[in-house]
Amino acid sequence: MKALVYHGPGNKAWEDVPDPTIIDPTDVVVKVETTTICGTDLHILKGDVPAVTDGRILGHEGVGTITEVGAAVTTLKVGDRVIISCISACGSCSYCHQGLYAHCLADEGASGIGWIFGHLIDGTQAEYVRVPFADNSLYKVPEGVSDDAAVMLSDILPTGFEIGVRYGKVEPGDVVAVVGAGPVGLAAIMTAGLYGAARVIAIDLDDNRLEMAKAFGATDGVNSGSPDFVETVKAMTDGLGVDVAIEAVGIPATFDTCLKLVRPGGSVANVGVHGKAVELPLQDLWIQDIAITMGLVSTSTTSMLLKLVAQKKLPAEKFATHRFTFDQMLEAYDTFGRAAETKALKVVISG
Repeated sequence: MKALVYHGPGNKAWEDVPDPTIIDPTDVVVKVETTTICGTDLHILKGDVPAVTDGRILGHEGVGTITEVGAAVTTLKVGDRVIISCISACGSCSYCHQGLYAHCLADEGASGIGWIFGHLIDGTQAEYVRVPFADNSLYKVPEGVSDDAAVMLSDILPTGFEIGVRYGKVEPGDVVAVVGAGPVGLAAIMTAGLYGAARVIAIDLDDNRLEMAKAFGATDGVNSGSPDFVETVKAMTDGLGVDVAIEAVGIPATFDTCLKLVRPGGSVANVGVHGKAVELPLQDLWIQDIAITMGLVSTSTTSMLLKLVAQKKLPAEKFATHRFTFDQMLEAYDTFGRAAETKALKVVISG
C-alpha cells in the first residue's frame, strides 16, 4: 500500500510500504477512505516529538471501512464504516475505567500513552491501518454523517471541547476568550455554546481567521496585533477580564495572553501543544485565584459529540476547507503547512 512515511525532521515521503495485518485478537484493519493532517503532524516534522522514529507512518485521524476483524472483536464487523479515534483505549485498565483514555496503560507502543497512531505505531495517513483495541477505539458512523464531518471527530472536535471548554469549566453566562482561531480554537468556539457561554471572543493575528470564527459561533473577534487588545477584551466584560481563557496555539506569548485576560477566580485552559518552556509567574497569579488546566484529549466525549453532529447541532463539516486525493498527500501537507497564506483550516484527503 501507499503511506506518508516520516524519515526524520523535515523529511517525509509518500511511498510503498507493507500492508498492515492483524497482530492481536482485539485488532481490526481499516481501509482508510478519508484522513486529514493535524498541527501535531507538523510538530513531528519539526522534530518536536522525538518518540516518533524514522519509518513511522504519520496520521492519527481517519474514517474508513473495516476489512479484517480479530478473533476477540465483538461489536464490529467487516464492512462497518467507522471513525478512527486519535486515542486508543483498552477499556480495562484503571485509567480507562476513569474515562482517562489518554493514559491507557495497555502495552501497545508504551504504557500510559493513549495517543499511539502516527506516534508509537503506524498511523492513518495510509491506504490501510491496523487499529488496536478496536471495540473501544472505533465509532460507527451513523447514516447521513459525511466523511468531512466524521473525520473532525477523530481529534479536533473532542480536543477543543474536552481540554478547552470542559477543563476550563465554562458555565452558563460565562465570557470566554479563545486565543488562536485555528482548527482546535474554532472547535472550542463551536462547542462553548454547549455549556451556555454568553459571549465567545476569538483572538488572533489573522483578520481572516477572526471573521471565520464568527461562522463557528464567536460573538466577537479581536486582533491581538493591536497594542491595546487586552484592554479591548476587558472592556467587553466588566473590566475585570474573562471568566475562561482558552489557549489554542502552543507558544509562550499566547499562554501569557491568557494570563493577562482572565479575571480573578477565572480559569485558563491550555489546549495548545507547547514545544518550548513557558514562564509561570506564580508570584503574581497566586493572589488572583487562577485555575490553570491542561491535558491530552481522552476522546471520552466522542459518542456525545457524534450524536450532535448526526442531528446537525454541530456543523463539523465546516472545518473542511481544502480537498485532496491520496496521491496528492505531499501537496496537502504543503497547503496545510502554509495555512496563513492558503486560508486552510483542515485539509481533507480521500482515497
